[in-house]
Amino acid sequence: MRLFTWPARRILSAHKQPSEGSREFWGWLNAVFNKVDYERIKAVGPDRAAAEWLLRCGAKVRFRGFDRWQHDYNGLPTGPFGRYRIEAIDATESCIMYRGFDHLEGLEHVEEIRFNKCIYIEDACLERLSQIKTLQDSLKNMTIVSCGNVTDKGIIALHHLRSMEWLLLSDLPGVKDKDQTVDRLQTALPKLTIELDLA
Repeated sequence: MRLFTWPARRILSAHKQPSEGSREFWGWLNAVFNKVDYERIKAVGPDRAAAEWLLRCGAKVRFRGFDRWQHDYNGLPTGPFGRYRIEAIDATESCIMYRGFDHLEGLEHVEEIRFNKCIYIEDACLERLSQIKTLQDSLKNMTIVSCGNVTDKGIIALHHLRSMEWLLLSDLPGVKDKDQTVDRLQTALPKLTIELDLA
């Protein structure tokens, strides 16, 4: 006896196409994940609260003194207040957005941030990140790849990150005047090595 499989295939292929309502739902849910709970930050400290936010949004963190990336929200280590300090953030394909960037305030040991295929990362995010005093002092390496909402304005804002040593920029269609943008950034940060793969 032969089973009819064509309706299941049709349903599956139709299911792959997000409806307008589905997009609105995911946008709403991502905004909820990015909401800052200032009481939580006071209760557990900036590193723990930021780690919770980042993992909730699908990013990973690496704590100072550890080689392993932490990606499981339920597996976040516990310990005394301030024991675990975020040293690196990998936001690849995560839903972090500007609304949640207040979580980065107070992080004193972040040396590396990777933004790769982050659909909600935009100029305002890079501007906000660049204004955080502790990140100006600690951040050394940054990757910004395939973030379609980033323009020249966002890249130029990175000039406030005075400790940055290495920056990778790749597949950023919003960056229109790459030569002038890179020149301005390089003038402001002469020790910065910039790797480019921009069309």
